[in-house]
Amino acid sequence: MSFHSGFVCILGRPNAGKSTLLNALVGEKLAIISPKPQTTRNRILGILHVKKQKGRPGGQVILIDTPGVHKPDSSLGRKMMAEVHEALEGCDLILVIVDGARRREPADQFLLDMVARSGTPSFLLLNKIDLLRQEKAKLLPLIEEYSKLHEFRQVLPLSARKRDGLDVLVEKLIAALPEGPKYFPEDQVTDQPARFMAAEIIREQILLETREELPYATTVIIEQFEEGAKLTRIAAAIFCERESQKGILVGKGGQMLKKIGTEARLQMEKMLGTKVFLELFVKVRSGWRDSREFVDDLDWRRQLEQLAGPGKT
Repeated sequence: MSFHSGFVCILGRPNAGKSTLLNALVGEKLAIISPKPQTTRNRILGILHVKKQKGRPGGQVILIDTPGVHKPDSSLGRKMMAEVHEALEGCDLILVIVDGARRREPADQFLLDMVARSGTPSFLLLNKIDLLRQEKAKLLPLIEEYSKLHEFRQVLPLSARKRDGLDVLVEKLIAALPEGPKYFPEDQVTDQPARFMAAEIIREQILLETREELPYATTVIIEQFEEGAKLTRIAAAIFCERESQKGILVGKGGQMLKKIGTEARLQMEKMLGTKVFLELFVKVRSGWRDSREFVDDLDWRRQLEQLAGPGKT
């Protein structure tokens, strides 16, 4: 029996559940999650290995999680949307994920127009159906409404958080993808380096612990990452835009920074399988979100190039 494989872009507006879906399908936490919109800032690749079963070929689904589709108003926003457009290039299938527990909004048209322009086959995923409880009949008019706006190959209700409907989605994905090679070994689930994932873990804790506008004004850069057999030493800089924001991040007597660091360290130890010594520093860089150079340097691919030095890979 043939082997099916291909690249699948997960596309949706902020807070539609893209990262939750990626983590649920791959079975590991690859993308950070928070209730705040625009949590994901980079393309995140997850590799789903599907075993051959009776009546179904084996396969490999390379999932690409993307930042929430929005109209950008800063260098950071433009970089996030550039990540979306790059993810769409060359993918075999698009998973358009929307919040099935709410009505369609005018901003959804911007998302659908992007899918139409790509010319790539697409599935519509109506996520968060667990929130409808006894009101699942509301899905029917929503399905009809979206189906009139774009010709989707499949329309699938699901709950990424509850893992409801994911088996059906995997079956449909394998059937839709072409015959192809194994792009990655079976023990690999992402292309992200551990140092990038460590930075994202810290940023996730900032998103969960702080309030109002602060999460959007912060970013994290790993300045030291030394992996040992039993201990990994990590030093990270948290950048914010104003001294008042630095005060919130540090907290009274350093308590907020300590709380962020403790929770992040525990998650890193699970990820790395070693003890972690984590140092956090808070730095103020006014207007960093509007600095194209600084925003470009946040890309982990560029950071790896800089660490390798000239003429190295």
